[in-house]
Amino acid sequence: MFTKAGHSQAKQFMLENRSRERDLEENQRGSRYSREEHLLREDSQVEAAPLVSVVIPCYNQARFLGEAIESVLAQSYPHFEVIVVDDGSTDNTSEVAASYAGVRCIRQDNQGLAGARNTGIRESKGSYLVFLDADDRLLPDALKVGVEWLKARPECAFVSGLYRLIAADGSPLPPIREQPCPDKEQYMEMLRGEYIITPAVIMHRRSVFEAVGGFDSSVNAAADYDLCLRVARRFPVYCHGEVVLEYRLHDSNMTRNSVLMLKATLDVLHAQWQHTKENKQYEEAIKKGIRVSKDHYGGQLAYRVLAHAQQREWKNTLRDMLLLIWHYPRVFIRAWRKLRSYGRLRR
Repeated sequence: MFTKAGHSQAKQFMLENRSRERDLEENQRGSRYSREEHLLREDSQVEAAPLVSVVIPCYNQARFLGEAIESVLAQSYPHFEVIVVDDGSTDNTSEVAASYAGVRCIRQDNQGLAGARNTGIRESKGSYLVFLDADDRLLPDALKVGVEWLKARPECAFVSGLYRLIAADGSPLPPIREQPCPDKEQYMEMLRGEYIITPAVIMHRRSVFEAVGGFDSSVNAAADYDLCLRVARRFPVYCHGEVVLEYRLHDSNMTRNSVLMLKATLDVLHAQWQHTKENKQYEEAIKKGIRVSKDHYGGQLAYRVLAHAQQREWKNTLRDMLLLIWHYPRVFIRAWRKLRSYGRLRR
């Protein structure tokens, strides 16, 4: 257990106002989540200062791990535990974790990111959980903000915030796009692919995992997206819009693997069809989410095909070309239209 200071009166005043607004909204919207909300309210009243478990899965990211751990140890909220799950690393991940007093390190054979997070859930004791990737950093008030908003929103399964980008060396980067923070219909926005949350900006209630299960290792690369959808489909969730994380961009980010991410994301969205058959809005949202995913990751894959061809890496070119045809054939139609347009301009 670590001890550090305090509360802001201005923040408390804002939370009280938001709480009154929340009560008015609940009276208006009825009892869509009534049973689940009752369970969450009971959970939220257990502790005045709940323990937060910060789970850091790590696979060969020792060069960043120290910064991730130190960002947790520097938190203004005092009641937390840090659990590093060394997922079969071949670098010095365990040694880095062991160099910090009070940090638990659990070493296991490689089970993938989802499996490492699930190990963290089983080994943790906190009423609230945060899953911090080993290459990212929490901002100093991240845990305090999450705890305050979960208390202010006792009906919610999780609360989420925003992040800012940093480079591999930790220096700040300009934002790539505006981060959405919807105040309603969060499940629908997630289906559309417009509200996909990086894991460490979320603080979860432990009780939710008992209801929906843990991370699904069959969609390992998009298991966090899958979990958010499963939770938001059954429970209210809330985006408070405060920046709580520094998200690092570097060459070994899993999201840079466009083939892996495209397949996993499409699998996650296709699994949602069975839950949306009676709702036309949800069906349209899934269709849009599939298009957004194909445009984003399919576009990355198309550039990879061109890069392999320019380097005369014909085996890799053929492999990625076949994947592109299978998952994103529309890219060839777009390319053909651009070529025709270019031809007309030249004439």
